[in-house]
Amino acid sequence: QEQLVESGGGSVQAGGSLRLSCGGSGYKGSYCMGWFRQAPGKEREDLAAIDSDGKTSYADSVKGRFTISRDNAKKTLYLQMGSLRPEDTGMYYCAAQIRGGVCYVRSPDFDSWGQGTQVTVSS
Repeated sequence: QEQLVESGGGSVQAGGSLRLSCGGSGYKGSYCMGWFRQAPGKEREDLAAIDSDGKTSYADSVKGRFTISRDNAKKTLYLQMGSLRPEDTGMYYCAAQIRGGVCYVRSPDFDSWGQGTQVTVSS
């Protein structure tokens, strides 16, 4: 079974930066890829998506602070996070839109998910 694996999570102080990575057999250059997060007791939140041509879309909550990118040669998806805030704390997931369609940061459109990596931002 194809898998996506996230890495790069950790603990950081407010204002700091982290870069998350996502790779694995579930990554393909032709897929729309996205990043999402879920905080304890809250619903999953859409963050960013990138299509096969590198076109990106972002949620307003992270626009200007987070950057999604991909390196198809390395079969890796990235999320560069800056100006982190305590409210950015949560489990971060990458996902692939295998079935195709419009690539937009909307979690119901994604059908293959990683296990997540934890990000904790302290004040």
